[in-house]
Amino acid sequence: MSHRARKRFGQNFLKDRSIVERIVDAVGKPDDTPLLEIGPGLAALTLPLLQRHKHLHVIEVDRDLASRLEARKLDGLVVHEGDALDVDFAALARQLDTDGDPAQLRLVGNLPYNIGTPLILKLARQHTAVRNLHVMLQLEVVERLAATPGHKHWGRLSVMTNSVFHITPLFNVPAEAFDPQPKVQSAFARLVPRAVIPTADELDALEQVTRLAFANRRKTLRNNFKGVLSPETLIQAGVDPAERAERLELSQLRALAEVLPRSASATMADQKK
Repeated sequence: MSHRARKRFGQNFLKDRSIVERIVDAVGKPDDTPLLEIGPGLAALTLPLLQRHKHLHVIEVDRDLASRLEARKLDGLVVHEGDALDVDFAALARQLDTDGDPAQLRLVGNLPYNIGTPLILKLARQHTAVRNLHVMLQLEVVERLAATPGHKHWGRLSVMTNSVFHITPLFNVPAEAFDPQPKVQSAFARLVPRAVIPTADELDALEQVTRLAFANRRKTLRNNFKGVLSPETLIQAGVDPAERAERLELSQLRALAEVLPRSASATMADQKK
């Protein structure tokens, strides 16, 4: 039975077997940590993963595709129907990884372009539930994730994700590897939580700092922080007020987050509620 890709779900189904093999190899050998695939689609990646790991959980937002997978009654496969953006991964990890301390998941997926960035940011907030993450994303998104200070792609997404994860781009994937073909190139990457990660409050402050610092990339920090942090405070934090945000190291942005007025970070937290 055929399935027509649905634009509202951002469906581009992986069809290149050599790419599938590279992904399965990148995920690695089976271990005791539950493996969860996000967006199994037509199961091009699901079946090879299940063959190697014997047990696999998948979450699929498309009701028809979820039903099709369940109807196959594959041994070791558990299908969860729903939107990954709505999942509490920490709660799911506790449910699936009963022996873990802390409970964690290994995550893998060919992510629709429309959920890639918000899902990565969500997982950054729920990092304790993540053992590692292997994902297919738009090439530009991977470049932003892996960007370093001074690079044109260094920005808010780079800062927030690099605060939580070690990010390793693994290989690029051409549009021809998918059906239907997307209009952009893709890339596959590995994300592993760092040993030391900012607290939730520190991430809130860092998010506000990056929002201000990168508000206008062409303006200096003196201008972008006007009315929030004085030039003197910037200097005391080890930052040149005449510098631009794209040249700041992660440690400098963290230093700014530490001196950010509580009123500013509180406003940010209120906006997220």
